Amino acid sequence: MARNTRQRRRQRRRAQGGAAEEQQPSVSQRARSRQQAVRPAAQPPKTQTGSRRVPGGGFRRFVGESAAELKKVEWPNQSQVIQGTIVVIIACAIVGAYLFAVDRLFEPLVRDILLR
Repeated sequence: MARNTRQRRRQRRRAQGGAAEEQQPSVSQRARSRQQAVRPAAQPPKTQTGSRRVPGGGFRRFVGESAAELKKVEWPNQSQVIQGTIVVIIACAIVGAYLFAVDRLFEPLVRDILLR
């Protein structure tokens, strides 16, 4: 059985008569109705502002917003800073000891096999 191609479907619709075509909405009408269903009319379309920005205005705005954000930050007190520093130093010591041990463990392998 032959496939029903687009051209054959169009020919069949034309043969059925123009009355059936008048009842069906056109492709553009169907597209508009689908678009309205997807995009509700309650939301206005986005528009761009016509005014241009002043050079350097972005930097001033950035500095102002940065200062406002820095005022919102909860800064640590002295004991929290000391505690955090001690945790970082201990973590560095543990990682350093681990790397030193692994380096000493693989040193003979590298020296005798890879650098031969």
